[in-house]
Amino acid sequence: METELTPLPATVPMTAPVVRPANRSDPGTPRPPARPRINLSRRQKAAVIVQLLLSEGTAPPLEDLTESQQAELTTLLAQMRTIDRDTLRSVVEEFVEEMESIGLIFPGGIEGALGALDGHISAATSARLRREAGVAARGDPWERIAGLAPDRLVRVLGEESTEVGAVMLSKLPVSQAASLLGMLPGQRARELSYAISRTGQVQPETVRRIGLSLASQFEAEPVSAFSQDPVQRIGAILNFSRAITRDDVLVGLDETDADFAAEVRRAIFTFANIPERIGARDIPRITRGVDQPVLVTALAYCEGDGKLEKARDHILENMSKRLAEALREEMGEAGKISDSAGEEAMNAVIGEVRRLVEEGELQLIMPEEDEAMAG
Repeated sequence: METELTPLPATVPMTAPVVRPANRSDPGTPRPPARPRINLSRRQKAAVIVQLLLSEGTAPPLEDLTESQQAELTTLLAQMRTIDRDTLRSVVEEFVEEMESIGLIFPGGIEGALGALDGHISAATSARLRREAGVAARGDPWERIAGLAPDRLVRVLGEESTEVGAVMLSKLPVSQAASLLGMLPGQRARELSYAISRTGQVQPETVRRIGLSLASQFEAEPVSAFSQDPVQRIGAILNFSRAITRDDVLVGLDETDADFAAEVRRAIFTFANIPERIGARDIPRITRGVDQPVLVTALAYCEGDGKLEKARDHILENMSKRLAEALREEMGEAGKISDSAGEEAMNAVIGEVRRLVEEGELQLIMPEEDEAMAG
């Protein structure tokens, strides 16, 4: 028997399908289509992280990047518009994962490596590596210049043009610039100070070129194998030499190079120089650092030598009376002091003076000849 299907009247509306919430446990429920993930390059991902940090108020150290890297980053930030949350989450998770997997970070580049090894390798090796790699042409040259010794910077300020010197002072830290200005002759210091007022219109690229040029000059300078100049070295040696040897060397220097000999004489500090180079208030500080038997030997040895007797009296007159009387009593009992013992004791006193000077606890008085030259 056949069943006949009767069509629905046209006036009867079709019932709309029932929309049910998606049930992930129901395999028959269709899922919404996944949003296509945006494919970003590593540079674009880096730009995303930078933009995220900036939007959160954190300033990443972008100044450490090279100029080309900074320019490329700026271009990427200008080109990118928006990314969805899923992409942002994916980029951040990848970034965090890479950061957590890092066990050790190296300086990166020869400049960073030399900075990390500063003080651990010789100055000659450091200078050679910088010249070979052309480090002065990369990075901020003013950071390198600011770390140089004051005497090298003062020499440049005296030799370079006033405009270059003014730029250099403007780029250095204020305290360092003030110290260098005080080391210059008055006229030169005034010229540079006035020239600073005319640096307002100098372009950043000009300042950078000046820095690169100065850094290149410094790198090209040969590195000395000695930390002190010849006058200081020979003066230090003669300080602890026997008087007869010292006098003989100075006579020979007078005959060979009188100007050099005069500089060496000013650099030498001997026991006989105590009255003119050490103030009365500093005497107790020196004698406290010398064993009393050694001090007695040094003072007793001065008997019969006019210059040494003045040094002896300067010491005894500027200490407590009780200690001075005790020393005089021991000196009277010491008897005759041999040359070797006397000079060894005096050198011990001079050694204590040098130690205090090097540690900044004592300042020697400038000789009258130097004061006249400075004035």
